[in-house]
Amino acid sequence: MPPIWVRRLVIAPAVVLLAVLLVTTLPIWLLLALAASPLVSGHLRVPRLVFLAIVYLVWDAAALIALAVLWVASGFGWRIRTPAFQRAHYVLTGRFLRVLFWLARWSLHLTVDVVGTDPDTGMPGRPEIVVSRHAGPGDSFILIHSLVNWFEREPRIVLKAALQWDPAVDVLLNRLPNRFISPGRTGTDTLEGEIGDLATGLDHNDAFVIFPEGGNFTPRRRTRAIARLRARGLADMAERAEGLRNLLPPKPAGLSAAIDAAPDAGVIFVAHTGLDRMLTVGDVWRELPMDKQLIMRFWSVPPEEIPAGEEERVAWLYDWWARIDAWIEEHRPAAHPLSTDWTARRSSVQGRP
Repeated sequence: MPPIWVRRLVIAPAVVLLAVLLVTTLPIWLLLALAASPLVSGHLRVPRLVFLAIVYLVWDAAALIALAVLWVASGFGWRIRTPAFQRAHYVLTGRFLRVLFWLARWSLHLTVDVVGTDPDTGMPGRPEIVVSRHAGPGDSFILIHSLVNWFEREPRIVLKAALQWDPAVDVLLNRLPNRFISPGRTGTDTLEGEIGDLATGLDHNDAFVIFPEGGNFTPRRRTRAIARLRARGLADMAERAEGLRNLLPPKPAGLSAAIDAAPDAGVIFVAHTGLDRMLTVGDVWRELPMDKQLIMRFWSVPPEEIPAGEEERVAWLYDWWARIDAWIEEHRPAAHPLSTDWTARRSSVQGRP
């Protein structure tokens, strides 16, 4: 990552200026994209993706401007860590995520359906440790959107340091109690310590968010992760991981550190499916213009049902991972063609597959 002064004084202003330039020249870019669309593919894929890219850039720039206003209002950062301004940042997060998902519904026909969720998932009154699978672009945005806007939680998140390349994410999440980590560069003991520190002091509406897989699922990563377990002599864990078809084997240490730091917290497991097929840039290119239905499921585990011993926790986590894996197999949404996919519509009318 570039140093913080480069991100704040060079990259962030550049994003705002670029957004202004693109908005003022938007018709030109859309006309060029429309002209290029027949040469590349159907589905109006090019203009749609150009529009999405510009919208996201404008959304990012608007968030940066709002964050700058909060910084000035806090006394040029003097009171930025006070409870009032921390709450203001969570409110801002919720509003901008609402806008983002309204745009996603309008431009991508993205819908998010929650099925069979435990009733006490959204009950206030105790902190929660949210344990989610990681698969597909934007799944972390969707999870935080649900926690902030549906369940009125204030999330603390463990994220990859590379996400700080996004200026709005960089500024916003570094002002709130979160941790950016560099997988492969951060030692296990250091990582567990940072997770424990972050999970300490959770209050009644906090949600500590962790992704035990450490990255998005791909078949290659799954194979490598199982091989690493065998190389470390963890044959039982490797055998259980081989039974997972849609998930990477979880890393229990981080979750265990969070549970130890927040013994009064419940645990919420989160599964989702709908973005799984977008594993590579080519997959995103093929899949993103299609109508998308994301299906989510939340399971709530009260603190008294969380195992205390290390071995018991590992077995418990793998049991939940097997349950989530089976749920994903049962809830894969069917893809629907866009209204611009004339070939698919004509075939459907004529009864051809």
